[in-house]
Amino acid sequence: MNTADADDRLPELELSDEDILDAMQRIPGYLDITTEDFRAIYHVAHAHALTRLFGGIRAAGLMRHDIEPLTPAMSLAAAARGMMRQGCKALPVADADGRVIGMLTETDYLRWLGTDSLLALLLPADAGRAGDPAAALQAGTVGAAMTAPAVSVDLDAGVGAILAAFHRHPGHHMPVVDAAGHIRGLLSRKQFLAACPLSELDC
Repeated sequence: MNTADADDRLPELELSDEDILDAMQRIPGYLDITTEDFRAIYHVAHAHALTRLFGGIRAAGLMRHDIEPLTPAMSLAAAARGMMRQGCKALPVADADGRVIGMLTETDYLRWLGTDSLLALLLPADAGRAGDPAAALQAGTVGAAMTAPAVSVDLDAGVGAILAAFHRHPGHHMPVVDAAGHIRGLLSRKQFLAACPLSELDC
């Protein structure tokens, strides 16, 4: 799912007349301004502040570039080795043309192995875990276990589009693609949050 056409604006808190009148009463002196004038100033100032804080943030500048995507025919064991080699807990899956068709994550591995905890895999088989995980990973394929379709963002996606995309899926990583859907990089929540000047929001 591509966010090329997603609205990149951040949400704005809508002020009611009561909010505005209360604010105006707290400002010393006489204000010759209507609630509509106040609201118009607020909208312009809000847009200016967001542009100043977040306008330079783009997916292309935050993503990791050196990503080797997985292919659907790969065994899950081979995919795991690829993920460890690249230092990733999730990787995009691409077709023969390099277009993203899914994501393979640690959660997908757990689902494939029939457990919801990595710790459970450490227990002996007679403690409730059936089967051999190594054999299951060798027999399974990326295409069978991956989450599809993948939620992705375009290279020029800004803060609003990136936030919206991360809200649409529970994962911590997201493919960055070009206009044709070809993989160009991988963006993590950690990278994104580190780039946002949250300290200036006084959160």
